[in-house]
Amino acid sequence: MKRKEKIKFKLEPKILTSYVEAMISIKEPMKEIKAQLGQLSNLSYDKFLKSNVLAEKTVEQLKNIHVMSKTIEDLLATYPNEQSKIIKDIIIQIMNVNNGMLSTRMIEPLNINRQYLSIMEDNNMIEKASRGIYLFPNTFEDSYFSFQQKYKKVVFSHMNALYFYGLTEEFPYDYTVTVPQRYHVDTVNEKCNVFYVSEEIYEMGISEVETPSGNKVRVYDKERCICDVIRSKGRMDKEQVKKTIKQYIKCSDKDINKLVKYSKKLGINEMVSEIVGAYYE
Repeated sequence: MKRKEKIKFKLEPKILTSYVEAMISIKEPMKEIKAQLGQLSNLSYDKFLKSNVLAEKTVEQLKNIHVMSKTIEDLLATYPNEQSKIIKDIIIQIMNVNNGMLSTRMIEPLNINRQYLSIMEDNNMIEKASRGIYLFPNTFEDSYFSFQQKYKKVVFSHMNALYFYGLTEEFPYDYTVTVPQRYHVDTVNEKCNVFYVSEEIYEMGISEVETPSGNKVRVYDKERCICDVIRSKGRMDKEQVKKTIKQYIKCSDKDINKLVKYSKKLGINEMVSEIVGAYYE
């Protein structure tokens, strides 16, 4: 939901969009992100890239965050008496790009005090939807997006992800997610079905899809999900698994080579071949 009020301190759309996309995608804890940003501010982009073992995509995300932070610093230095107005305008612009939503994590690298959110809430500019999540008034909360913004390591998986792909008609009333073995958050376990896997398996097949509300969330691709429901069939509804596999086989964009590759890595190649093969006509 776009704000209709006039924004005095407008940022370049590319800087703003790149920042929001980076903050949605990057999964590292905020403490790590801030430490890496501190290094980046003291080095050129190329030197930082060479001196770190981080993935190039992560470095690019850090660069986009750094550019946004520097842009705001310059604005505040240029207009020292307009700090409150600048910060509020920045928050509104971030929310405009982010479909009317904001997680407190999205302002942390910018050193924006959360007190501004309270002020804006008191002035009915935004509403607190849940802990750490704010919306424009009358904006519908995208629960999938909000959940993943709170718990950055969760990846929607199994039947939950397959619902996004249209491969099951079963609406996921409970979230089903996969996380690394060492990622233990009590509130995650309370809210959904959690599968713990090794770091290597966790990274395999991560993709992005749009929720019904138009926000991007991390999910596993179709082939990884098919492997997962077969691998975890003891925790799945057998009839739903059968229907889903039949639907997958009908997909024009299915990738059987990838399915075989994943199944071998998961140690379930024979099981996948037998079950999927049984539904080929």
